[in-house]
Amino acid sequence: MGPYILRRLMIAVPSLLGISVVLFTVLALAPGDPFEELATNPNVPPEVRMALRAQFGLDDPIWQRYLHWLVAMFRGDWGFSFVSRIDVDTLILQRLPVTIAVIGASQVLALLVAFPVGVLAAIKPYSWFDRIASTVAFVGFSLPTFFTGVLFILIFSIHLGWLPFVYRADISASGWQWWWEHIRQSIMPVMVLGLFQAASWMRYVRSAVLDVVRLDYVVTARSKGLSEQVVVLKHVVRNALIPVVTLVALQMPAVFGGAIVTEQIFRIPGIGSLLIDAILRNDTPVIMAVTFVFSCLVIFFNLIADVLYGWLDPRISYR
Repeated sequence: MGPYILRRLMIAVPSLLGISVVLFTVLALAPGDPFEELATNPNVPPEVRMALRAQFGLDDPIWQRYLHWLVAMFRGDWGFSFVSRIDVDTLILQRLPVTIAVIGASQVLALLVAFPVGVLAAIKPYSWFDRIASTVAFVGFSLPTFFTGVLFILIFSIHLGWLPFVYRADISASGWQWWWEHIRQSIMPVMVLGLFQAASWMRYVRSAVLDVVRLDYVVTARSKGLSEQVVVLKHVVRNALIPVVTLVALQMPAVFGGAIVTEQIFRIPGIGSLLIDAILRNDTPVIMAVTFVFSCLVIFFNLIADVLYGWLDPRISYR
């Protein structure tokens, strides 16, 4: 497995370079000037603005600026935020733990809901449980996260007053009270993201299990006298998970995109809100860094999916 992962990482390098070229070129050609506010400020002399542009190389050719950015990235220098006046890597590391906590919890919730419900719906197709689960899944997948987020706020924050609708990172409590406050304010964003993903994944799990449950080797396993639980868990679910793993791996970066909207609704100080703020203020170093991180996530989760294929299906070789 080690040589296989190494080969895949070597193949990923040209892909990341190509993605970085496209991202950098698009951002460089986009309209707007990060020092536009300085240009309209009468207290800032024009020579100061020109000196800042020269310092950050904004007047250099695009290819030269890209090479400077690439060399700096290899050295661990992700650039300097024009708006926050701090290093981009420091800014991202400040926001990353919150995003990972919210997204990680939402994906765990989605898996815990989608897999058992999808398997049960496929084992008993067209039953009342299958019809109710499919209807709820269709409704949940049809509603966008910004609608369900506002709906949750109206119900659980405004009418019932159970949960806070604004995420606060500066909680003054300590100990178990600190953990409880963070859990309370994370419940709604985790539910919004998790249930939306669960609705989509449940349909794919049901479809994959239905394709496998009718195959000959499943009938043979039942004819051997194996219990229904062993047949489902060992012979059906494991093989049905292969297309589901592909779906989950490809949708994980999209989850971060959905988190951008959710973070804006609940005012979560994460990577999504950082990207929106950087786009509105034309902070190109931050935009480049965050979008490049999202691109790395696409390749990383595809690598995880390929490794899981070999574990789920013995016919797949890592050679």
